[in-house]
Amino acid sequence: MCNSHLSDYELVKLFEGGDVSAIQTLIERHKDRIFTYIMLLVKEEHLAEDIFQDTFVKVIHSLKKGKYQDNGKFPSWVARIAHNLAIDHFRKENSYQTLSNDQTEHDLFNNRKFSDSTIEDSLIQDQITNDVRKLIDLLPPEQKEVVMLRHYAGLSFKEIADQTEVSINTALGRMRYALINLRKIIEEKQIQLTHS
Repeated sequence: MCNSHLSDYELVKLFEGGDVSAIQTLIERHKDRIFTYIMLLVKEEHLAEDIFQDTFVKVIHSLKKGKYQDNGKFPSWVARIAHNLAIDHFRKENSYQTLSNDQTEHDLFNNRKFSDSTIEDSLIQDQITNDVRKLIDLLPPEQKEVVMLRHYAGLSFKEIADQTEVSINTALGRMRYALINLRKIIEEKQIQLTHS
């Protein structure tokens, strides 16, 4: 598109000024990242598509009402809208069970096997990733949220703190408890996430 060289801020201003093609450029620019994030949250393609559409409907309405304050992070703002819609969906669909804490941590996401490149390892990696994703679904909502934002959306802890409106220490604490709870679930269910 002819607007593709413009910054997000410039495109927002063009859209606010009545240029409909500017919002199309913004959607095109960020759709893959936002859709992937939603898909990782909800796991169902039709539901992800619905939330994706709802997200950009909200984006358009918010822009028309002048609610967007540019801080150079348009994608984070859109991801927050998508995130809130997904969380609303989770709240309606499920209630979550909280597990008690213990004194140890195990970072499932720094497993060396996640980066192996043979076909067999790739298939095993996919299975491990699916297994981990199912385990994440068992976490309390606040812990699930920080894991998804950190390891699937790739946000920094500062971005997570901003997006979830908590302190960085709270975001870090939620991640710590998420890892503790995941380890506890793995031990209780005797799940093996690596192969020899």
